[in-house]
Amino acid sequence: MEILLAKSAGFCFGVKRAINLAFSTAKKRNKVFCLGPIIHNPQVVEELKCSGVQEKEKLEEIKEGTIILRSHGVSPEVIEKARGRGLEIVDATCPFVMRSQQFVRRLAEEGYFILIVGDRRHPEVQGIMGQARGEVLVIDSPKGLRGLKRRKRVGVVTQTTQTLENLKEIVAKVLEKTQEVRVLNSICSATAQRQLESRRLAGKVDCMLVVGGYNSSNTNKLAEICQEVNPRTYHIEEAGEMKASWFRGARRVGLTGGASTPSWLIDQIVEKVQDFERNGIKA
Repeated sequence: MEILLAKSAGFCFGVKRAINLAFSTAKKRNKVFCLGPIIHNPQVVEELKCSGVQEKEKLEEIKEGTIILRSHGVSPEVIEKARGRGLEIVDATCPFVMRSQQFVRRLAEEGYFILIVGDRRHPEVQGIMGQARGEVLVIDSPKGLRGLKRRKRVGVVTQTTQTLENLKEIVAKVLEKTQEVRVLNSICSATAQRQLESRRLAGKVDCMLVVGGYNSSNTNKLAEICQEVNPRTYHIEEAGEMKASWFRGARRVGLTGGASTPSWLIDQIVEKVQDFERNGIKA
């Protein structure tokens, strides 16, 4: 059984930067906190916890020390409150997310109505929304435009894990409801490449594995894309979730991972697939 690994599988630049900042801060400071998981991968979050980075759900729970701003970013309001509490701030926001935040601020200052393409519940989108400091519409598909009143000027920004196809479809519909549209294609280039590569790989194999946190937006998007091409696509967080029956009759197995999936976890998946074959699950 041949295992084909996507070249882009594993940590992206933004995640590597956030993780390195978190570990280095934990070495230098005694009381280090992160508001929510720094990335959407439970195994990595557990590693950071063992190194001294404590995850808190509410800012009010942090009395003193250093707060790391997660890779997804936060709203200006959160930063203002953290400073007001006298906390030291380490900004681990992904540069692509920062770009989206800056663009929204500029559009809002210039009088554009802000439309964000993404998942309203995701922390990245919530942080971007806060930059507008006013009315914002968040949609994840063209259907959401039913709630958009006719506007003179609309500025469109995307969550970094969106697909280009979805953005194009939404922008085409927005043009029907406004005189002017400004669009920032803030889809992460690494994410776009990962999606394209995973789609191609899924079409070449008998079984496709997508590795990453269940709460990871970019990993879930990868699983959706691969599922469209290959029905035998399985989204897993760790090796223990796999079943031998998935690989019966498979000659080639494809493997990709989300932007927050560590290489050691991918290695464990590969080893487990090989174990299945050694124990009698053959092509």
